Amino acid sequence: MDNVVELKDIVVEFDGERVLKNISLDIKDKEFVTFLGPSGCGKTTTLRIIAGFLNPTSGDVLFEGKRINDLPPHKRNVNTVFQRYALFPHLNVYENIAFGLRVQKVPEKEILKRVGEMLELVNLMGFEKRAVDRLSGGQQQRVAIARALVNRPKVLLLDEPLGALDLKLRKEMQTELRKIQQALELTFVYVTHDQEEALTMSDTVVVMNGGHIQQIGSPIDIYNEPTNAFVADFIGESNIINGCMPKDCVVEFTGKRFECVDKGFSPDETVDVVIRPEDVKVIPAENAKLTGIVESVVFKGVHYEMIVDGVDHKWMIHSTKAEPVGSMIGMCFDPYDIHIMKKTKEA
Repeated sequence: MDNVVELKDIVVEFDGERVLKNISLDIKDKEFVTFLGPSGCGKTTTLRIIAGFLNPTSGDVLFEGKRINDLPPHKRNVNTVFQRYALFPHLNVYENIAFGLRVQKVPEKEILKRVGEMLELVNLMGFEKRAVDRLSGGQQQRVAIARALVNRPKVLLLDEPLGALDLKLRKEMQTELRKIQQALELTFVYVTHDQEEALTMSDTVVVMNGGHIQQIGSPIDIYNEPTNAFVADFIGESNIINGCMPKDCVVEFTGKRFECVDKGFSPDETVDVVIRPEDVKVIPAENAKLTGIVESVVFKGVHYEMIVDGVDHKWMIHSTKAEPVGSMIGMCFDPYDIHIMKKTKEA
């Protein structure tokens, strides 16, 4: 696949403060890319750079290989859907969707055809004459998406568009958005702070923090092979423990040595050790290197979440079987369940 958007060493400064720090990223044609990170990490700023609402302090934005830094938003082949849908309250559903086509002076017959296609795509056939203030939140979202897509942009930018919806509707719309993206074979660039949303919808996840890209990869890679402790902690739950690597494939933490599969660290290098809660197995205390007292047990629907007080670390364990609060348990894990991270250096 060819790159449709390329960001080259993008720097953005506001009042002397650098909020994007040499961001470089390739977005491929027909790809669903999600920018994921905490508030203030730079993900919406990056989206605004692509849209043209913001000019970078330095660096280049390329669209299909051509530099577009100086191209205004309305001349870029992109459209944006915002969290606040910005629908026109005085126009009905049909006219909201048709608005951009009317601005372009598209013939009425073509408008009728294209708006009809969009109504069918977003499951709003029969709602043409409905006032937008009489729609549910999910229906309003569909109108906003249809309005953005009716101009047939090459790239659709979505800035936390599901944030105002309740949980059930948000999950339904996640599925709908993915279906729409695949049906139209467009590039979607999506911004969210919701880890589950990013993992569910995306081909590629771009994890951001502090104006830096921390990791780029598929949802499976991001979850199973995080590159540092921040990514491991932000994507799902993790036990993160201080450790050191005496030699290749051996790690030491909580006063014990364990086999692992990681190599390439300096002798006795200090590291972050990451173990997912679902990878910690409960065994009898007398058979374990690691033991602890069960502090709390919470039922989460598909598993129990247990907090276990070990000697040097409070462990989180996800298990289908609950252990009694106050009981002593043993914990173990396989070498490939131990993920070794280099200590993150702050920029």
